[in-house]
Amino acid sequence: MVKCFIFINIFFLALYVTFHSSSAITNYNVLSFGAKGNGVTDSTQAFIKAWAAACACTESTTIYVPKGRYLLGSIAFKGDCRGSDITFRIDGTLVAPADYRVLGQADTWLGFEGVSGVSITGGALDAKGSSLWACKASGNNCPNGATTLSFTNSNNIRINGLISLKSQMYHIVINGCQDVHIEGVKVIAAGDSPNTDGIHVQLSRNVMIMNSSIKTGDDCISIGPGTRNLWIERVNCGPGHGISIGSLGKDMEEEGVQNVTVKKTVFTGTQNGLRIKSWGRASRGFVQGIRFIGAIMQNVQNPIVIDQNYCPHNLNCPGQVSGVKISDVMYQGIRGISTSPIAIKFDCSTKNPCKGIRLQNVNLTYLNQVAQSSCTNVIGKALGLVKPSSCL
Repeated sequence: MVKCFIFINIFFLALYVTFHSSSAITNYNVLSFGAKGNGVTDSTQAFIKAWAAACACTESTTIYVPKGRYLLGSIAFKGDCRGSDITFRIDGTLVAPADYRVLGQADTWLGFEGVSGVSITGGALDAKGSSLWACKASGNNCPNGATTLSFTNSNNIRINGLISLKSQMYHIVINGCQDVHIEGVKVIAAGDSPNTDGIHVQLSRNVMIMNSSIKTGDDCISIGPGTRNLWIERVNCGPGHGISIGSLGKDMEEEGVQNVTVKKTVFTGTQNGLRIKSWGRASRGFVQGIRFIGAIMQNVQNPIVIDQNYCPHNLNCPGQVSGVKISDVMYQGIRGISTSPIAIKFDCSTKNPCKGIRLQNVNLTYLNQVAQSSCTNVIGKALGLVKPSSCL
């Protein structure tokens, strides 16, 4: 009787394992495809093969990158995949070639195109961009450089716990995507590194950026045309150029930006804090439904700024005015120290004045002195305690 009972339990255990194995995760270790974690051997083809295997699988899959340094050239990870749940679990560091010209001619180092349900967990991306920055600083003829990580025309994307180091150009780009969650990301680049935006979002909707730290030479987060339903919370920025909506209005037909919330952010030693900027030229673009809530400014040059007269190098826009319409923008609970006398500057379009601008409970000083505010072509109101004195 006991033997029969044991046999029956083993039988049902076997059935249980068989049933649940159908929903198990298939694992692909990049070492099995020939990758070497010595930082010297080119592992590009191994990663391409691992992706091809995962993409062809209908089950949930994990591409595992063990500890080590993996040398990679430019790679395009393309859909359509048979499954809709692929995770890159990275314990190691992916490194770019030492010669900046290898990646410098490419637009992107690691690019995902037309994928769905892709997650990147952990790991570090070392683009070794310092030598390209030095080339650009010297005034020599240099390549533009590559974005470190991009997702294009993709959906249901997760990036968690990733470190991006010394990107040649932008660190992370979200372009034409929907349902994107970025959390626990660290971006690290020199404060004078050119065009190294931390995270750039454009033509995308339902994007969330949470609990991240960005130290770079350009915008910590840049928000481009066609961005809708973007939530940013608990992001530390600095050095860098702040969190910027724009530059908008470069293209006459570009899409607008709407429903953006930036909450509980800290800016340290940045050029700007919360910025909206547009080209001083004709456009059908717009910015509306923006909420800046609970920001701390620690020695920030321009804590709050709207600039609708952006015209770098005075090319293609002198004598024109911005066509971008800015409305329904709220600044609430913003406090800290400005390193310039004008802590709040609204420089809006003569053709399309900014409308519905609200300041509520703002307290900004100029190096422990009284700061100033400046308003041009702006309509709005101040609520509660507002320092410097509102010019609305």
